[in-house]
Parts: sequence; C-alpha cells; structure tokens
Amino acid sequence: MSVLALAREIAESVPDPELPMLTLADLGILRGVSADGERVIVSLTPTYSGCPALAEMRRDLARRLAAAGLDAEVRTVLSPAWSSDWITAAGRRKLAAAGIAPPGPAPHRGGPVPLALSPVRRDVTCPRCGARGAGQTAAFSGTACKALYRCAACGEPFEYVKEI
Repeated sequence: MSVLALAREIAESVPDPELPMLTLADLGILRGVSADGERVIVSLTPTYSGCPALAEMRRDLARRLAAAGLDAEVRTVLSPAWSSDWITAAGRRKLAAAGIAPPGPAPHRGGPVPLALSPVRRDVTCPRCGARGAGQTAAFSGTACKALYRCAACGEPFEYVKEI
C-alpha cells in the first residue's frame, strides 16, 4: 500500500468526537490527502468556524498518522466553507441508525446570509418511527450544530443535525 493510500485509509477511519458513529469522511470534513515530498498533508474543514471539536479531531488524526510511522501535517481549510450537504449517504444512514435525524438540504448561499428574526421551521422526520412533523423542544442540544425534537407520533425525543 502506498504512503498516500495508507494516510487516506487512516484519515477516513477517524471518528468524530461529537458524533462518534461518524468518521471524518462520513461527516464530509476530510478535504484531502496529499504529499509534499516525504510529508503527508491531510486537510480538514470544520463544520463551522470556531468548532470546539476541531482541535481534538486534528490531535487524534495526527496521533494515528504518527503511530503508523507517517510524517504528517494536518491543515485546516476554511474555503469553501463546509456544508451539511457534504455528509455522505452512509453518514446520514449512520446518524438515523443512532437515533439522530440527519439534516435536510442546506439553504442556497448565493450571497449574504439573510437575517432571520423568527425561529426556523423544519419538517423533521423521526429517526425512530419515520413520522414527519416532530416539534422542536430546544434550539440547541449537546452541541451548537444540533437541536432537540420530540416526535408527535411516538413521543420519543431525538436530536437533529442542523443544515448549514
């Protein structure tokens, strides 16, 4: 196996610290694996600017690459900004299997981000029973990128990954 293939395999297997059922590849934040001479360069894009999990992701990735004997650097790439549309189909299935509703399509961002003064209404599907029309109970959950919902049909609470 080539050095780049090994580095990519390692990078693709690193779990997200906040959503451990997903890998960095599932989440869509693994931007690339390349080489600069003998050094491997792995690029990540955070889910949002200031994401507190990014430092842990970088540290875990660098530790795993070093344990494999690779001279590696982990870089942060901010442009283009990450979108929840980058979550893979496998990642969306893993979220739902873990009882977390995956995000819907991200809003189109062709210019300035509009200011919304009222709550965003989402038609969220319950990951447990599949019913639509769950109600939001809290705008934030364990992390800023998730909200809490309760299913109107089965009554179960669940988290929803917000579209960005």
